This record gives sequence, structure tokens and C-alpha cells, in this order.
Amino acid sequence: MGVTLNWITDSVSGQVPEADPDRPALAFEDETPITYRQLRESEFAYATALQNSGTEKGDRVAVLMRNCIEYPQIFFGISRVGAVSVRLNWRLTGPELRFLLQDSGSTVLILDEEFVSRIEPVRHELPVRTYVIRGENVPDWAVSLTDFVDSGETGVFPELDPADPATIMYTSGTTGLPKGAVLTHRNLLALATIQCMMWQLDENTVAQTSGPMFHAAAMEIIVLPAMLRHGMGVFLGSGGFSLERMLEIGRKQRATIAFVYSHLMYDLMRRDDVEELVAPSLTQIIAAGDTVMPWVYEEFERRLPNARMDQTFGLTEGGMVCTRLRHQDAKGHESSVGRPTPLSEIVIRGADGEPVPTGEVGEIYTRNPGVSVGYWNRTEATAETFHDGWCRTGDLGRFDEEGFLTLAGRQKDMVRSGSENIYPAEIEKLLTSFEGVADSAVVGVPDEKYFEVGAAILVASVGVSIDLDAIREFLAGNLAKFKIPKYFVVVSELPRNASGKVLKHVLRTEYASLGSSPTER
Repeated sequence: MGVTLNWITDSVSGQVPEADPDRPALAFEDETPITYRQLRESEFAYATALQNSGTEKGDRVAVLMRNCIEYPQIFFGISRVGAVSVRLNWRLTGPELRFLLQDSGSTVLILDEEFVSRIEPVRHELPVRTYVIRGENVPDWAVSLTDFVDSGETGVFPELDPADPATIMYTSGTTGLPKGAVLTHRNLLALATIQCMMWQLDENTVAQTSGPMFHAAAMEIIVLPAMLRHGMGVFLGSGGFSLERMLEIGRKQRATIAFVYSHLMYDLMRRDDVEELVAPSLTQIIAAGDTVMPWVYEEFERRLPNARMDQTFGLTEGGMVCTRLRHQDAKGHESSVGRPTPLSEIVIRGADGEPVPTGEVGEIYTRNPGVSVGYWNRTEATAETFHDGWCRTGDLGRFDEEGFLTLAGRQKDMVRSGSENIYPAEIEKLLTSFEGVADSAVVGVPDEKYFEVGAAILVASVGVSIDLDAIREFLAGNLAKFKIPKYFVVVSELPRNASGKVLKHVLRTEYASLGSSPTER
């Protein structure tokens, strides 16, 4: 039927002569890596357990876990049985998780013990039939991960097709409701292939990621590509992240390539001990999230002359790695995100859908074999975003005469804070449901560390004084911490155009200096 994601472990069972099953495959923190043989054995064990629990091809299996060595093993096991993984952001609240589990129709939920308290209040509303808990304190409505995986002889698994869905990755939409981007086995292998070509990965590659496993940045970017070439992936524990810890792990595991969110490069290049922190083996850094400031390149050249830093641009549903600014091209193009990656196409279109001339700003459309096949259960959104393999990104940009792409803003009102995408509509809906708030708008304002943070502009109901502490407490019970605006401002009215739409560009300009100016917050 064709090659699928599980070729990565099938290949070490004899199909590819040079693939050594005892090569290290994955390392968690500074622990001893597991081998491809061990990964394959655990993959089959999880797949068998899922099959014995009634999981069939096409079923959705949700994972709500912090980074751990079991996470990728479960991911491959879900794939082996033909199910679709739904990797959930562990920062989300119970109501947010309820929506994702209902929307995906997940019938199995594998979660860490610490998240039981978020799931239990909404459990009666979920489609989940099997709960599997990693931890010691397991309620009577669940089974421990240890007991679950010790469930019998290896089963007979279904034949898979490259066009079968492999994972659903949720990304919030401008309506405030998250949408699940469906990625097939073909999508994931294509994305891995693009990166293997781009960064010349091989069996000696040790790829380190800095992100959580529910992010594409911690699995689909760098780690899966390295494993496709029988290299090794390295990932960190969740929570309490520090640059020092990441680089320490990189030294111990002898990382050769690392994925780093752009804002971390500022912290790194401001340090006096950069040369001591970065492993001699690390020769390639991939920065993503936002355009890196020119001074970072200058410092990088001076402090780490034996390494190089590339930038990328992409989005989960739009091909993930659509452009690349090579280290050697950065000088003179520092504001750019580079040229299209191998197998990728980009076109800039105007409001009429037609390509615009070089130098003019328009909406960025992307196309490569990794573009999502559509949104889960979102027919209208799929038709609006995807057409003939193209993805409408909602981002604005322009090409220069040399074919370098520069971002020019966002049609969507997304706030990009550090490594997280925040969509105002979801927050605004909650704010206006709070007693005493007549109107609200959330915009992104500059932040030295996170590039952008949220600012909530509120209008009080007549005769009401808004209690900002109460609003923060209310949001904390309904939103993940990273979504809660950093600043709150109370105004008499919001600027609107003739059709009643809030002029957010006016708000962004007016409150751009919030971080340095006093305000009611």
C-alpha cells in the first residue's frame, strides 16, 4: 500500500541492510537513549494494548502528557494500530480539553496522573471509553499505563495507506474555536524528507528539540526527520525550562542540530558564557517563531564561528517548514524569512486571489507535500483554507527581486507570544461574558522577551467599575495561563469603522508602549 510512518521502525527489522536496530533512537533529558530495537518493541506493545482495548483503524487516541520517554513510544504505537493521535496541550483547562476531546471524538485518553483533576469534572461529557493513566494514583474509572501495556501477545495490525490520517493537531481559529489540522502518513514523511534534504541529516545526526511533544516543533520538526535517517532525537522534560539546562543536555547527548524558538536566541547571545554553554558538536541551530533581529546574527558569527543558524517560516497546517533563511544568506536579508524550502511553493495573492507583482504585499499561500488535507469536521473552514494543495495562511508578506520572503503582518489577529499562538476571539468571548464588561478587544503588543503579549482593552457597562483582579481570576479558570493577557486597560469605547468592526490596528498602535508606560492594569 505504500510507506507509512512506521517505516521508521520497520526499517530496522531487516528491510534496510544498513539500519542497525541497536543504534540509539531517542533520549529523554540526559538519560541513556533507547535503541531502535527497544522503540520497535514498545511500539508493538502499545499497539497491542490499544487493539485489545477495542481501538480500531481510524479511531482517535488522545494523549495528555508531559514530555517523557513513553510519549514517542505511544505515538508510534497509535500509528501502528492504524489509529489517529490527538496530542493535547497540557496547559489547557478542563473546559478547553473537553471541547477538543468532544470535537475529535477521541475514544481513548492517555494522561499523566496530575491532569486527572482537570478531566474528572468534565468526564461525563466526553466520548472517551478507555482512560489510561501514567502514575501511581489511578481512580477506579481508569487503568494504569503499566497494566494497560501488559495486555497480551502481539496482535495482527491493519494494513495502512500513506493517505490515512496519522495525527490531528489542534490550532485555534479566528472564530475562537480550535480547529484540528489532519496530517496523513504521507504528510509526515514528506515533511521529514524535506528537512533531511535541507539540513543533510544522516545516521550521525543527533537532533535536539526544545518544545513540548504536543507541538510540531518537538516531533515533526527535526526529531522525526533525524529518525527517518536512523539518527537520534533528544528532548527535554516539561516545565521549568532553562536555556542552561537545554544546552547542558545538548552537551551530554552530543547534539549536532537543535531547534530553538527565536526569542531564546536573544537570551543566548546576551550571555557572556556562550562559548562554554554550546556543545562543540552543535553545528546547526534552527530558529523559528519570529524573525531574528540582525544583531543576533552579528553576535552569532562572532561567538560561534563553527556553527550556523537558519530561520524557518511555516504553520502547522500549511507545510510547517515552508521557507528557510540560510545562515549564509542572512547578511543583507535579515528581515526576511528566506526562500521556499525543497518541494515547497509560495505565492503572494491579492484580495482577488490573483498573484501580485514582486514587491507588493499580499496574502501568503503555501504548498508542499506536507500541507494538511483539511480540518477535522470543519467542511467550510477546509474549503476556505485549502484548495488544490494550497494553504491560505492568513499571513501577509512580499517577495523581493531575489525571491526572499518578508512578512508584513497578519490578516488574522493572532498574537504570537514566545512559542505559542494566541487567538483573541476566544479570549474576547470570555471577557464579554463577564458581568460588567460591555465590550472588549484583545491585541498583541511588543514584549522584549516573548515578542508579543496580549493586551485586553475593556469597556465597562454603564455605572459599573470593572474589577480587574476578578477578571484575571475568571480567565485563569477558563484559559491556559499563556492565553491570559498581560495587560488590561479600561476605556470609554473601542474604535470602530462604519460597519462596526473594531479597528485593531489603531489599538495596536495606541498601546504599543504598554510595557514601558503606566496604565490601568
